[in-house]
Amino acid sequence: MQKLIHGLHHFQNHIFGSKKELFERLKSGQAPDALFITCSDSRINPNLITSTEPGEIFILRNAGNIIPPHGAANGGEAATIEFAVRALGIKDIIVCGHSDCGAVKGILHPESLADMPAVAQWLSHAEATHWIVKDNYPDLPENQKLNVTIQENVLVQLENLKTLPSVASRLVKGDLNLHAWIYKFETGEVFSYSAEEGQFIKLLESHPDQNYQARPSMFSSI
Repeated sequence: MQKLIHGLHHFQNHIFGSKKELFERLKSGQAPDALFITCSDSRINPNLITSTEPGEIFILRNAGNIIPPHGAANGGEAATIEFAVRALGIKDIIVCGHSDCGAVKGILHPESLADMPAVAQWLSHAEATHWIVKDNYPDLPENQKLNVTIQENVLVQLENLKTLPSVASRLVKGDLNLHAWIYKFETGEVFSYSAEEGQFIKLLESHPDQNYQARPSMFSSI
């Protein structure tokens, strides 16, 4: 706690003043450019990896970057997404998984969650991920299987996202874009799902991100 308190005072004394105009503007409301859905893992910082300031992205985090399909849960995910889409007029939604994801390890090995029933119940919203990997990639080595499960889970959650009425309506209208990303802690790289390639490819300024459209036909060893 002492480290956090020290950091708080450092922010107030050395950072806040240099961004005073920004925070003055923020008191009037928010108009973020995108909804960023990612994992609760402490190693991923959406504002850091996207070089964004407060107010520029709307963030939703939970274990495993899970989005329960419409009617499957009464948690805050659907409400947060609905607010972003309808009240804030978000035009882009990013679902971002990450390397070495502990939640995805739980999806791969549900027996490891025997003493964490709440976690096991939450990860049941990724049951499709479990079966896709089990049926389609049974012979992969463990490290590759983890990578492909991380990728498949992002795509499964995007399919769940499309079942939410507020999202479905905007998709039909044609003014909402969905994006599938994977972030690698160890390299700082971000990979985006390409419908043309049928896999995740490195996201570069010279290779703009694509709107998510369909499930993959292969996996990539990112």
